[in-house]
Amino acid sequence: MKDPALFEQLGGEALRAVITEFYRRVFGDVMIGFMFQGKDRAQLIQREWEFTANFLGAPGVTYTGRPMRTAHAQHTIFGGHFERRLQILRETLADHQVPAAVQQAWIDHTLALRSQITRDQGSECKDTSVVAPEHVAPPPADRPIKLGRK
Repeated sequence: MKDPALFEQLGGEALRAVITEFYRRVFGDVMIGFMFQGKDRAQLIQREWEFTANFLGAPGVTYTGRPMRTAHAQHTIFGGHFERRLQILRETLADHQVPAAVQQAWIDHTLALRSQITRDQGSECKDTSVVAPEHVAPPPADRPIKLGRK
């Protein structure tokens, strides 16, 4: 979705700041950081900037990187890795107070690319953070819960 108004809401320098912080977090992340060991962070930031600026409608910006499927084919990227990257992106966008419309477009675009990045389809994380108490079964009375080691 190319909408120049989205790019204008954020601007090129703010976009670069968000992407730079995003990659700082990704490289240092305990769950997916290992996947970026030995990678050229500056190059990744530049390609991500081009890619994002382009789909947000920046005038005159061309993405010079490889197609998503080609760029990620050599890596074993599972659904959990994809979801973790997406969560880091969400947090970074929120922390940088990126306008809501830009955040939504960015997240939607990222989700649309899932099948090109991971072959681990059907492993999308479901939001299980809220479980109604009536849906949590108590332990059977004849099998008390044991804590600690045997």
